[in-house]
Amino acid sequence: MSHTRTILIVGGGFTGLTAALRLAADPANKITLVESAPQLGGLAAGFPLAGTSLEKTYHHLFLTDTSILDLVRELGLADRLMWCDSSVGVFRDGRIYAFKTPQDLLRFDPCSFPGRWRTGLTALYLKHQKNWRGLAAVTAHDWMTRACGASAMASIWTPLLKGKFDRHYQNVSMAWLWARIHTRANSRSGGGGGSEKLGYFRGGFNVVTTALEAELRRRGVTLRTGATVSAISAERTAVINGETVAFDDCLFTGPSPALARLLPAGEAYRAYAGQLCRVEYLGAVCLVFTSDQDLGNYYWVNVNAPDAPFLVFLNHTRLVGRETYGGRHVYYIGAYLDPEGEVFGLPDAALKARWFAYLQRMFPEFEAGRVGEQHVFRFRAAQHIVDTQYAAKIPDYRTPVPGVWLANFSQIFPEDRGTNFAVREGEKVARLILAAAR
Repeated sequence: MSHTRTILIVGGGFTGLTAALRLAADPANKITLVESAPQLGGLAAGFPLAGTSLEKTYHHLFLTDTSILDLVRELGLADRLMWCDSSVGVFRDGRIYAFKTPQDLLRFDPCSFPGRWRTGLTALYLKHQKNWRGLAAVTAHDWMTRACGASAMASIWTPLLKGKFDRHYQNVSMAWLWARIHTRANSRSGGGGGSEKLGYFRGGFNVVTTALEAELRRRGVTLRTGATVSAISAERTAVINGETVAFDDCLFTGPSPALARLLPAGEAYRAYAGQLCRVEYLGAVCLVFTSDQDLGNYYWVNVNAPDAPFLVFLNHTRLVGRETYGGRHVYYIGAYLDPEGEVFGLPDAALKARWFAYLQRMFPEFEAGRVGEQHVFRFRAAQHIVDTQYAAKIPDYRTPVPGVWLANFSQIFPEDRGTNFAVREGEKVARLILAAAR
């Protein structure tokens, strides 16, 4: 007879949910998953908007997202996934330029003509470059400056790096930028020569969360929302909402510094807590709103103006259509910010006033009075800082605390965060936990 193992999973994002699914394949595992938020889904969690569900932060899939696509088929959701033609623009010098094809790049006047050619050749090289390890110790800022030139840096790459990493932008590893360019370049139809295809679910990503939740309950997994872990001990216990519970294995899927705050006190774990806290994070703020106005011709607009208060403007319904949202247009405005900074802590009304004022500079026809639903979401640990020393900071899946495991986005270098990698990491750590129990 198999020995029953009690497994505690902390965090109800896609990493925790996927790990729970794989661990529940062994009926000897008694699994409890706890999530401090009132709902499951993590950064992909949905909220009610225009009569349906939408993610609090913008999400889509790439053709290269094989881990989550396999899971979607397993859950019987393939018919809910639609593939749409993406469209990209860049706001610079008071106008929005198309930025979808090589021809668009050649017409991008804010960059010098030699800079445009060098940028195109660099993107082609990075698309086919498979060995990223030699890029890890080089900054993206320095590498791209040498490859593309000063004009391309000023008009294209520096604004993107600043928007994504704030004051850390000059220290970001080139391996991270390689991964972003490599993924997008290979998410095109026709073997890479066609248009970029992005995936989205009818009903939003919440359909995946709901299907995972239903399957986990069917397999006997206990799911608890609104449950906060305040301590984890070396005696294989955790304190959840003030109650001490025992475990054989505990998987923590939150940000690395958050685990450091839960560790037992004392010298034994001080060095490990320090390693976890070396992984720094930026926060993110998303403003989601509906309107009867159709703003622009692009799904995704990178805002590359030097004075821009946000990084990206998304016309969500330009990608997926308005039918699901009662004919309304749905938009995101997003920025990565210091979670201790002034802008991150602005009251919602002040933030919306500031961002809507800049949006009117981008789209003079924009009228704030025609905005319908409006929602502001803040996340304190949304983007880890991948500097040139990052490879040495990556924590192991198995922690030095007996029975405690860690799986989060800090371990996916050089890839960036996303639901595909959350699923992949959940499956990976589940295999490690099962192997260790044999």
